[in-house]
Amino acid sequence: MKLLLSWVRDFVDVKASAEEIAETLALRGFEVASLEKVGGNDAVIDFEVTANRPDCLSVLGFAREIGTVYDLPVRLPSVDPKAKIGLAKVESGESDRLKVSLEDAELCPRYAAAVATVSATTTPAWMTSRLQAAGVRPISPFVDITNYVLMELGHPMHAFDLDTLNEQTLRIRRASSGEPITTLDGVERKLDADMLVIADAKEAQAVAGVMGGRRSEVSDQTTVVAIESAYFKPASVRRTSKLLGLKTEASSRFERGADINAPVVALQRAIELMHRIGAGRASGAVVDRYPQPRGDKRLHLRRERLARLLGLEVPDADVTRILQALGLHILPAADGWDVSAPTFRVDLLREVDLIEEVGRHYGFDKLEPAFPSLTSAVPSPDVRIPRDTLVRRVLTAAGLSEAITFGFIEKEAALAFSPNSDASEIVGVANPLSAKFDAMRPSLVPGLLEAVAHNRRHGRRDVGLFEIGSRFTAGQGEVKAVALAWTGNGAPEHWSGSGREVDFFDVKGATERLGDALGSTIGLTKGEVPNLVPGQSALVDASGTTVGYLGQVTPAAVERAGAPRHDKVFVAELDLDQLAARATTADERVRPLPRYPSILRDLSILVAESLPAENIRGTIQAAADEIAAPLTAIGFFDRYKGKGVPDGSVSLSVRLTFQASDRTLTDAEVQQAFDKILAALVSQHGAVQR
Repeated sequence: MKLLLSWVRDFVDVKASAEEIAETLALRGFEVASLEKVGGNDAVIDFEVTANRPDCLSVLGFAREIGTVYDLPVRLPSVDPKAKIGLAKVESGESDRLKVSLEDAELCPRYAAAVATVSATTTPAWMTSRLQAAGVRPISPFVDITNYVLMELGHPMHAFDLDTLNEQTLRIRRASSGEPITTLDGVERKLDADMLVIADAKEAQAVAGVMGGRRSEVSDQTTVVAIESAYFKPASVRRTSKLLGLKTEASSRFERGADINAPVVALQRAIELMHRIGAGRASGAVVDRYPQPRGDKRLHLRRERLARLLGLEVPDADVTRILQALGLHILPAADGWDVSAPTFRVDLLREVDLIEEVGRHYGFDKLEPAFPSLTSAVPSPDVRIPRDTLVRRVLTAAGLSEAITFGFIEKEAALAFSPNSDASEIVGVANPLSAKFDAMRPSLVPGLLEAVAHNRRHGRRDVGLFEIGSRFTAGQGEVKAVALAWTGNGAPEHWSGSGREVDFFDVKGATERLGDALGSTIGLTKGEVPNLVPGQSALVDASGTTVGYLGQVTPAAVERAGAPRHDKVFVAELDLDQLAARATTADERVRPLPRYPSILRDLSILVAESLPAENIRGTIQAAADEIAAPLTAIGFFDRYKGKGVPDGSVSLSVRLTFQASDRTLTDAEVQQAFDKILAALVSQHGAVQR
């Protein structure tokens, strides 16, 4: 709403500057979009008006707000000849030149109209300048008058060329299904049976509350006009405007809720302006169809409730002053006030609405900051919060960036990563926004793959992402999980050498670090995972329970996600709830640094190529538990397959570290331990020492 300061001063004698007014009203809920100086001492303030305040889509509405702020009286439109905002004295009754038939009082509870003869003139400069400042283009005297009243009083009006109306009749009725009308913008539109139209004796002449028709448009040849001022049901105007794709100044006001008691006042103001600029004269009475008159809404404001919700005591005199200045009628009561909210304040429906009005103008800045009183101990924080923070820190330290993807995904993408590719596990969305969001995600991986593809399309070669979120299946319901997706280089490029592409072991390492941080021992077992490359994928176990999977995504799945088919994308997904449930509480103690030296032994063995290294590590650890020389570390440092190694076998080199905390180990003790470990490998895996 563009507000011209000089126009407001017709209603209220405010001396404050435009900057001060803008700042003051911004504190009372009206966001300032811009402030532009006009001429010498004038200015246009552009306010963002919220949907619940249609009364402030007018100069009068803001005049009330400004008058309340500065405790100034507001001049209302009046039939008094000395009034600054004058109204014409007109009688209500039947017109001998226009018949008005209200056939649908549900969609149009009130309809008023008047006839006026047109005189040849031009719109005066003072009116056109005000309209232009408000963002309205001047067109012709009669159209300019209706637009002027719209911006001044906030009530939309429309003028018909009376001679174009069949039988000089206005019928307020519902449209016939498929009924055509060519609106003022020159577009022919088809209406449906739930739309309200203003018709003559034969055809529709306007879409009620939205836009007039081309056939009855006022032109330079018009000699007599019928001026419409009505109230239309907000929901009907909103529906019609949306279906027709028409958004106008009139529809934006009617769909928010106009003042049902304003139509005749708006007509009086239009007629007075018409007389004032010499655009014509009223002819006959104002026809007012108002079957069920509405009065003010009665509300009760309790003093105790006001203090409780605002958190401070507002003096009774200030409550009365504020509400009366806003145009409300107020009477004292034993426990507060009885208040009548006028029909132009469609937002005042409950006691709390009145409290908001008092708070806005008394000043929320007067509220003293205070902590709420506690009647019980503060509950412990959800254990998942620090857990998720730890997961986030570990994966960020691994070089990954956190992503947040949609919980809704396409059903086809959901099926690709659902448990066992079972369609019955997919949870569908009853009212999806589109086909791309018709299922709840059973896995975090599809969303991360799309995020990787998005980054690749925008020129990012190295992409490492993780997400902590919920996934949904019919069998398990909502489960908290963590997933990661990684492609490109495993580490940032450096001048000292070329980068290394991320591989299976990078993802495995990140998964193991995550398990260590959560106190769970992570292990990998062989298993087939849909859409992951066989031999480059595995199931993740914790304490004998499968908690997730990791591996390389198949080229076909990478391509479906929108990334280049040749990209090697590795993913992992873990059930955080299951992983945390299998954590072991570590006995955290400070231990002194070793005082005695360690002894290293390297062992090279031939084993079957298909034997997982994890099994070898487990066998070594189990054998070490039964020997005298403590084994403190196991490390694989070489893997060889080639000349001298039989087909189907592989050479692995393992470094064993022995160290005791209370003595220096002897070579004999270490050799004995070494021999027992080798024997265990031979007996369990058929290992051959090289």
